[in-house]
Amino acid sequence: MTRSPFERFAEQKTQAAESAAVYPLQTEREGVTESTLAIIGNDWTTHYYDGAFHLVDPPPALPSVTLVFVQSNDGNTGAANPATLGGGPTDLHVIYEGLSRVAADAVLAGAASVRGADVFFSVWHPALVALRRALALPRHPAQIVVSASGRIDLDRGLLFNVPEARVFVLAGAQCRERCAAGFASRPWITLLPLEPEDLVSALARLRTDHGVRRISAIGGRTTASSLIDAGVVQDLCLTTSARAGGQPNTPLYIGRRPPALDLIVRKVGTDPVYPIVFEHLAFR
Repeated sequence: MTRSPFERFAEQKTQAAESAAVYPLQTEREGVTESTLAIIGNDWTTHYYDGAFHLVDPPPALPSVTLVFVQSNDGNTGAANPATLGGGPTDLHVIYEGLSRVAADAVLAGAASVRGADVFFSVWHPALVALRRALALPRHPAQIVVSASGRIDLDRGLLFNVPEARVFVLAGAQCRERCAAGFASRPWITLLPLEPEDLVSALARLRTDHGVRRISAIGGRTTASSLIDAGVVQDLCLTTSARAGGQPNTPLYIGRRPPALDLIVRKVGTDPVYPIVFEHLAFR
């Protein structure tokens, strides 16, 4: 039987995760907020993460939002190929495609982050799939795309063409007009109007109307900064590599009021090729 493009994609991602050279992290420092948070993990994640992963509770009427970023050692997060920032396999499989989204109901990205043909956000290593199952969550998180202008490729983008996966598009007026026909032909895509400067209302509808309690937000910088400025972000998973690089002057936050952050935990990598520092930080 012929496999679908998504089945082939999932098989490749699973094989890559299983064969990756992952090294354990080592806990360097725990913050004062650590003991107040819920924890998750299994034998595999506890070994490679050096302990349990902490979850921040959602606010009463909104989803919790976790930002997930990797940056070069000179603070750049922009790169045509994010792998060149130097996070390496441990960051990719333990953090980015791992603990930062294993308990998420949905993964959120800006339109620029989903323009590739082969883009779909989930967990792939069998140990993480098992942990997600133990948390009584669907196999794949819902996919959330934020687009004001509608510059998205509905026909080529894998993310928009997996009928068994829930997809939400937080769509501005231009996006709703430009992509109306494409959305109408894909009943698995739910359109949520996004009014200027009003991310909060769209996120509230995700929580109240669609049961989305936890969101892992993976970029880009414009979307992340909008979420921070809207006051809806609870925590940040930030990996810093030992390499300089990335597009110059591309920090995570590009707004006017940098957030105050408290340390949950800091860990250092043991991979000699890809030294990293991982920080889990709580927004005040």
